[in-house]
Amino acid sequence: MSEPQGIVELSSAPGAAIAVPSAPTLEPEAGPHLPKIYGEVLAEMPRDLYIPPDALEIILDSFEGPLDLLLYLIRRANINVLDIPMAPLTAQYLEYVEAMRKGNLELAAEYLLMAAMLIEIKSRMLLPRPPKAENGEPEDPRAELVRRLIEYERMKASAARLDQMPQVGRDYEWITVWIADKVVERQPEVSLHDLQLAWLALMKQAKVHQHHKIHREELSVREHMSIILRRLQGGGYVVFEQLFDLSLGAQGLVVSFLALLELARESLIELTQNEAMAPIYARLPNASAV
Repeated sequence: MSEPQGIVELSSAPGAAIAVPSAPTLEPEAGPHLPKIYGEVLAEMPRDLYIPPDALEIILDSFEGPLDLLLYLIRRANINVLDIPMAPLTAQYLEYVEAMRKGNLELAAEYLLMAAMLIEIKSRMLLPRPPKAENGEPEDPRAELVRRLIEYERMKASAARLDQMPQVGRDYEWITVWIADKVVERQPEVSLHDLQLAWLALMKQAKVHQHHKIHREELSVREHMSIILRRLQGGGYVVFEQLFDLSLGAQGLVVSFLALLELARESLIELTQNEAMAPIYARLPNASAV
């Protein structure tokens, strides 16, 4: 922490004089420096220029509180915290508070409270100290202040050690990696073109087993749906061609195919294949593969 300007030096010896450093002097430059606006030199300030009172703010230094300021003054003067010279410390503290009060009243409020406490301790040290009833030793007015300073210094050191530890967002970032418990191979969907090719191949085989008999028979789609469901009762995959009875001829195959489409539409069966142009399989929904 840099030393603030305007702070007097504190001496550890009681009754020592307080030296206020003089403001640094600046040597004049070789030539005058005139301001420029849009490239034109401004020889004098405009008469109608308004500068708000709080436009310029000078901050000497920043502390986390009055205890932080007191600890800074004590450590800078290399004074034992257990034996604080209250007179020079109070004078230097009031010097700094006065500079803060001129700039920001709200910021100096808690510092003024500590200033009043220092003045009270300084006044009590000038008075005779009454002995204690227990051991007869006089009570030191600085005891409470010393206790608070020691506790604050310990907390500040602990906070510094915690700040040195790695922090998320400052030293490293969290990385989220999603790992799947089980990788399931996605099988290709059965398209209408695949069904068309399978149907044409089935019709080609049906022509080979076709009997040249003319007869009329009534075929039920619901009945063939029941036949297909019974063939899938085993729970495993059944090849598409095994769901049809080629001995029924073209009419029976047409009805069986309509029954298959109706079952697929009502989601009573599942149609799948391992890869494109591969054989088509059917099974009941939620049935374990065999």
